[in-house]
Amino acid sequence: MSTRSRSASPLALSAQAPAPVPVAPAPSTRERLIQAMARALRERGLHGVGLAEVLAAAEAPKGVLYHHFPGGKTELATAAIAAVTESMVLRLQNLLAAGADPVAALTRWVGEAEHQLVRSRFTAGCPLATVALETTPDDQALRQALDAAFARIRSALADALAANGIPPARARMLAGLVLAAYEGGLLQARVAQDGAVLQSVLQGLVRLIESEMPGRSPAGPHAPAAPEAL
Repeated sequence: MSTRSRSASPLALSAQAPAPVPVAPAPSTRERLIQAMARALRERGLHGVGLAEVLAAAEAPKGVLYHHFPGGKTELATAAIAAVTESMVLRLQNLLAAGADPVAALTRWVGEAEHQLVRSRFTAGCPLATVALETTPDDQALRQALDAAFARIRSALADALAANGIPPARARMLAGLVLAAYEGGLLQARVAQDGAVLQSVLQGLVRLIESEMPGRSPAGPHAPAAPEAL
């Protein structure tokens, strides 16, 4: 048989199976525990969920929990708070890096939170606010974790506003207002079981931020952006 007859034809090459798509590695046991705790905090808060439930959701034995989190439930909760915070900040930064200005990024950021809340049938709020409402003066580790979380989000928001011409001190003030309105809007929407409550809060924030940005006038109402797959 000739070399030519043994070589694959263009048609045969085109019929070959495509190269396999790389598969993301499965989350580690530690990551599964954090994800399970974050979901539980969103829906029931710290005191409303038991470790047995978290372990079952993470498909992890009890001994593994204390291997990764010697402080038990509190240490796992603080790790979940940190993970949720970084996810929120990363999403905002990705929206900005993709070319969205602060108004467009904020509209989509809040719209995605609303979508998640509605999709959960108003059971999954923000775990930061849920845990914050439960803490007492004795919960020092949780309070410190939450304080760091809120500061991290405010800083990301302030950086985005300052990068668009708003003076740094004013940007920090607005960032605190945005975060307070975001958390309060989610809480009110969850209680009312109506995403329109959060959208009303967003409209007010958008108009305020537009009035602060140099060379930009407040526009009419902004339609919520269609959320991407979460």
